[in-house]
Amino acid sequence: MLRKLTFVSSPSFRRYLATHAPAPATTSTSPTRHNWTKHEIQQIYDSPLLDLIFRAATVHREHHESGKIQLCTLMNIKTGGCTEDCKYCSQSSRYSTATKAQRLVDIEPVLEAARKAKENGSTRFCMGAAWRDLAGRKRGFDKILKMVTEVRGMGMEVCTTLGMLSREQAKQLKEAGLTAYNHNLDTSREFYPQARNTQVITTRSYDERIETIANVRDAGISVCSGGILGLGEAKEDRVGLIWEVSSMPEHPESFPVNALVPIPGTPMEENEPVSVHNLIRTIATARIVLPTTIIRLAAGRQTLTESEQAMCFMAGANAVFTGEQMLTTPCSPWDEDKSMMDRWGLEGMRSFQQVSVSRKEEARRAAADTVNVDVNLGAIEGAQNQTQHSRMSDA
Repeated sequence: MLRKLTFVSSPSFRRYLATHAPAPATTSTSPTRHNWTKHEIQQIYDSPLLDLIFRAATVHREHHESGKIQLCTLMNIKTGGCTEDCKYCSQSSRYSTATKAQRLVDIEPVLEAARKAKENGSTRFCMGAAWRDLAGRKRGFDKILKMVTEVRGMGMEVCTTLGMLSREQAKQLKEAGLTAYNHNLDTSREFYPQARNTQVITTRSYDERIETIANVRDAGISVCSGGILGLGEAKEDRVGLIWEVSSMPEHPESFPVNALVPIPGTPMEENEPVSVHNLIRTIATARIVLPTTIIRLAAGRQTLTESEQAMCFMAGANAVFTGEQMLTTPCSPWDEDKSMMDRWGLEGMRSFQQVSVSRKEEARRAAADTVNVDVNLGAIEGAQNQTQHSRMSDA
């Protein structure tokens, strides 16, 4: 009979990989809420900017180490040729842009890029594929699962963004070692179908986005979901986006704040750049409403001055993309970011330092240990049964 053993290790004997950090102990007077109203969030957003930043900085210090920034590197593993019609994206096959369709890259170049990112201080490696979903892509998905496992084996956090996911696909990614899955809501539910009298996207509904996020969360994968500023939205839509993610059963582990980079050939190529004070207001409001979430300063950061970036960090941003480039837009290089962080007294986070990510990683390792124990016990009992059978035969 197969027996299941459960091991409980004391804190003094708990082990972490070299790049792991134990979850920091925090004391907080700002509880995590899931019942914010849009009116409450709008009042926060509209408060005087310096008061807003001060409040956000206070909340940030209650839940996070103020001098820590998560460094993430993003790689486009399957460029262009996407069948969707996101009005901001150069990877859509519906628009004439400089981005040309390419096949899914091989595994080794991805691993080499991950090793380079780790050497330069990045602790999360993200992989993006320009697909609507994974239907009919079994071979490609199997290759990506291998990529996830190999990068995770380097001691890095691993994130992917592959379009819509089913429950089973999310489960497979979790089993491969995926840390987080990015699936942005882009904007508010109200603005989503009517951006500039068209739609942000017609090929995927808002509820389909919510469904993928639910599948990811149910699989035990951390959710990375945020939006894009500069689509032509009003401030109420930025509030609506924050309200939407705050109402989820579990706040997203990270909330990317992207500033639209208008790309020639896309329907939004002439959109006005979002102002830095609106960017800072959004970051600060998200920090107050989503106190334990990583606020990720994402696309468009290279357009900000160093002092503007510092204000974003003061307002609660505590993660950036760094490296050679984003998916199709420029990115601040590692050396520049390291120098900036040195000047401002900032340090990179270690892998799995964020509390919710650390807990899920411990649960994943515990589950793997339980499986290994079950397998080993089964092998032992099988050998014992075979020995007993042999003795009976000899008798």
